[in-house]
Amino acid sequence: MGSITRSFSNNITTSGVLLPASLNNNSIANVTSYNAAIATGNMVLLSTQTASNSASISFTTGIDSTYKEYQFWFIDIHPRSDNVKLTSQFSTDGGSNYGVTTTSTAFFALVRENGTSALLLYDTGSDVAQSTSFFPILADGIDNDADSSLAGSLSLFNPASTTYVKHFIANTTNVGSSSPNYTFNGFVAGYGNTTSALNAIQFKMDSGNFDGTILMYGIK
Repeated sequence: MGSITRSFSNNITTSGVLLPASLNNNSIANVTSYNAAIATGNMVLLSTQTASNSASISFTTGIDSTYKEYQFWFIDIHPRSDNVKLTSQFSTDGGSNYGVTTTSTAFFALVRENGTSALLLYDTGSDVAQSTSFFPILADGIDNDADSSLAGSLSLFNPASTTYVKHFIANTTNVGSSSPNYTFNGFVAGYGNTTSALNAIQFKMDSGNFDGTILMYGIK
């Protein structure tokens, strides 16, 4: 019997159970499920969608009462048109219609690459008041140069509630489209003014198509 085989066999009990000493700290691969007692973290990845010159990305399944918060993470969102905004809208009928009455507020901070135009401002052009249209979830247009994009997240709280309105908070950063380019940090928050359960959400530019990936997480 070889030394490796002998060492392994010495760590097996008479009932066939592996002792802790037989295992090391290497990664576990190809595992399809875990025992319920094993903690897997508070963020659960539910869906990943990638746009490639696409008009929109919609999440029409998985938004329900399972989680009290859903987060949508934007990775390298790159518009095909210049100086456009990422927008969103909710649905109460699984994505057949997007037009929940929404009120939001928006402000931003920016500084140009040359260090000028440092600003912190409320943006009246990106807030909405009782609107059923798609609403901006960033407060400035995205540059569409080859190396420019947007990143950030939107949190949607308790969408399955049939008692309260549906609050959301978005925090994004992008490259601004005027010259010299600038880093732009936009903050948008508001609520879908409905007590009906929300069960779908769509993202699109206010003009043109886009590339990029959006991840949907459930928060325990």
